[in-house]
Amino acid sequence: MRRFVNKFMETVPHLQALGIGYVASGSNWAELQMPYAPQLVAYPDTGVIASGAIFSLMDSAAGFSVVVARGRMEPHATLDLRCDYLRPARPGETVIGRAECYKLTKRVAFVRGIAHDGDPEHPIAHVAGTFMFTAAEAQS
Repeated sequence: MRRFVNKFMETVPHLQALGIGYVASGSNWAELQMPYAPQLVAYPDTGVIASGAIFSLMDSAAGFSVVVARGRMEPHATLDLRCDYLRPARPGETVIGRAECYKLTKRVAFVRGIAHDGDPEHPIAHVAGTFMFTAAEAQS
């Protein structure tokens, strides 16, 4: 698993820029975290993290859930990702993104997940999306 994590983190440069890191994973799910940082704040007067940073966290967690569900690193791209923001993240709190790859086909992976800042029962956002496999073997 450590090899997957390291490869994934090296392959996606904006993870380092946003401070996103690995938390945990299972057979078809992954959790990443994004610690609170001043450069992520959209509104300095409130300290609320920009929605784009949360979207990037969730896109990355969803993509990583596809990697663990397939059991190998292979090219795939976000085909569609819907993110419903339910509330702002609490200023100063780390945001956790957990995504599950609940269905795999030959060419498409289906994912769902949530972002929260400490309590999964009180999510910040919910995502649902699809990822397309881009390797030559997926297109045959």
